[in-house]
Amino acid sequence: MTSRLYPPARASALAAACLLAAAPAVAAAAGGHDERSSSSSSTLPDVAVTTTRSTQPLTDVLADFTLIDERQIAQSGAATVADMLARQPGLEMTRNGGPGTATSVMMRGAESRFIAVYVDGVRMDLQIGGAPWEALPLAQVERIEIVRGPAAAVYGSDAIAGAVQIFTRRAAREGFAPYAGVGAGSRGLWKADAGFAVKNGAADYALGASHEQAKGYSVRTGGNPDRDGWRNTNASASAGYQLSDQHRLQASALWGRMKAQYDDFTSSPANWADDWGDNRVQTLAGTWAAQWSRAWRTTATLSHAGQRYETRPSPYLNTTRQRTAQLHSEWREGPHLAAATLERRHDHLENDPIVRSRHQTSLNFIYGFSHGPHTLQANLRREDDSDFGGHTGGSLAYGWRFAPEWRVSAAAGRALRMPTLYQRFSQYGQAGLKPETGRNVELGLHWARQGSQIDLTVYRNRVRNLIVFGAAGPCAASFGCYHSIGRAQYEGVALSGTHRIASVRLTASIDVQRPKDLDSDKLLPRRSRRIAKLAADTRIGLWDVGAEWQAHSRRFDDRANRNAMAGYGLLNLYASATFARQWTLLARIDNATNTRYETARGYPQPARSFYVGLRWAMP
Repeated sequence: MTSRLYPPARASALAAACLLAAAPAVAAAAGGHDERSSSSSSTLPDVAVTTTRSTQPLTDVLADFTLIDERQIAQSGAATVADMLARQPGLEMTRNGGPGTATSVMMRGAESRFIAVYVDGVRMDLQIGGAPWEALPLAQVERIEIVRGPAAAVYGSDAIAGAVQIFTRRAAREGFAPYAGVGAGSRGLWKADAGFAVKNGAADYALGASHEQAKGYSVRTGGNPDRDGWRNTNASASAGYQLSDQHRLQASALWGRMKAQYDDFTSSPANWADDWGDNRVQTLAGTWAAQWSRAWRTTATLSHAGQRYETRPSPYLNTTRQRTAQLHSEWREGPHLAAATLERRHDHLENDPIVRSRHQTSLNFIYGFSHGPHTLQANLRREDDSDFGGHTGGSLAYGWRFAPEWRVSAAAGRALRMPTLYQRFSQYGQAGLKPETGRNVELGLHWARQGSQIDLTVYRNRVRNLIVFGAAGPCAASFGCYHSIGRAQYEGVALSGTHRIASVRLTASIDVQRPKDLDSDKLLPRRSRRIAKLAADTRIGLWDVGAEWQAHSRRFDDRANRNAMAGYGLLNLYASATFARQWTLLARIDNATNTRYETARGYPQPARSFYVGLRWAMP
């Protein structure tokens, strides 16, 4: 079985320099709304949810924030949520092969498990090492919000590096709105999806389903030379009812199944097999929202998230479940926001012969203030874990608009992640592992004028008791054990921006980072020190055309920094056109220069790929 950045379960370039040629060409979101990722004609919502759990005007957002809209997702041609995130500033992806194989997403150089991931407000966590990125279906997603920087004071354990909120499709306007699409591409890829959304007075509901599959390619150098394909089937549903002007009921569900072939570590042809991983995820949530007065509103939510991962012919099964009850209350008065969230979460892991559970109870307080040139956000959270007892953390952020086009911001916070049940009790685990704790400080400078933006963020995040998968030790497995290596530091500078030259919209970002083990002064594995991303799009007649380029400097595949992986650059091209207001044709070329590269040593990434899709939607 392939492994994550830190192997789970049964695990047996270019130097970047990419600034836009035109002057005010760099922008983004160290202190505000990030339009880095939106297309020229996209209209982004004017509120964010992920930064505070409450709707918040984008002009008040102090976090390093990105919003990915529905049109950008449609144009991306990406197979999974992880592919979509890998194109955003400050994010990297590592994958042991093609879509469906073990995948990690890193934010500001921090581990995948340090990103709190939510689907329609439902927390997703494997109890092994973060969200099941390879199984999260992009076809059902309408919007993604990204918050960089510790968010543990809002979201608790796990959000040491930041948070990602994924929103599935909902009914947006009155009437019946069906859609359908088909597409085909390289290596036997084909996909189809269909669905509808209905809004009729007080009631609204939506349903969507998608299937895609590919023959794939051999994902491991020196392994079984068979083609490793994948099949992804998923569906989402939502229903809402406005009981009155003050009360609304909402329910949502997501289901996905990713079946993917992989190459095991076996190098002997006599032992090669047709290995498959079967990864299933699901979420369920029900919410009651009440507006008790002009200033006071509450939401009560019950949710469930589950994941089941099984391999064959080699037998392995891992099942996780999370159940959460949450009550959120907020009061808005003039420039003030005061909110409190009470949450009870229960985690359960079954990994033969392990059957373990734990629970957490937390209380979170948020105060926000925005008036004139001043914006303030203060967060305080108390968390009691059934295994590790109580912990109190907090964060503080302040922004000052010292001129109409300029804002400076500063933030500091403490974060924490509890060791997972798998890290403590599996055959690779050690029960005595301690919680990982982080302290982050950052400064931001934001400039915006007439659609152009510039953002600069400088940050440093220090983590103690960092847990890694390493050499054999006191655990039951001879292959290796989970260890606490001591201290790690994630520091860097992020510069990004957006600017329009005539009809061409340009976006760019540069991340210079040094994620390192403070005890050995070595770089942490599979992370580039320099990352540059550049995109340009314009409209020519009926066609929206664009290009995306990204460059990653060299990385190391091991903690000792002996096994280097070369830097690389990628170029993607796309074009789309809408005909008769209902039909949209999309064509993409990914890795247009046919670059040979790896994000995990020994696992080459796909060569040049082509995709053509046709979509119909009622206007």
